[in-house]
Amino acid sequence: MRPLPAADVLERYFLEARCKLLDVAAILDRVDRGGGAAGDPRLENIRRALAILQEPGDADRAEKVQQVFSLPYEPDWQRPTPRP
Repeated sequence: MRPLPAADVLERYFLEARCKLLDVAAILDRVDRGGGAAGDPRLENIRRALAILQEPGDADRAEKVQQVFSLPYEPDWQRPTPRP
């Protein structure tokens, strides 16, 4: 399957991307109006993700953003057992 040309992608997804970016901007405005959240790791992760989005020509941005919000792999992790 061939990727869509960039112009077609922008034609299809520009308004959706614009909407989501406005949502993020509104959330950050509310955090700032609430006194900020300096040192909160959730806000730091949002800022790290936004920095990744600014990297031009990187086709792996979605994966990198996902990794920002994911827990690191733990080889000794055991699946929880359900309660009886």
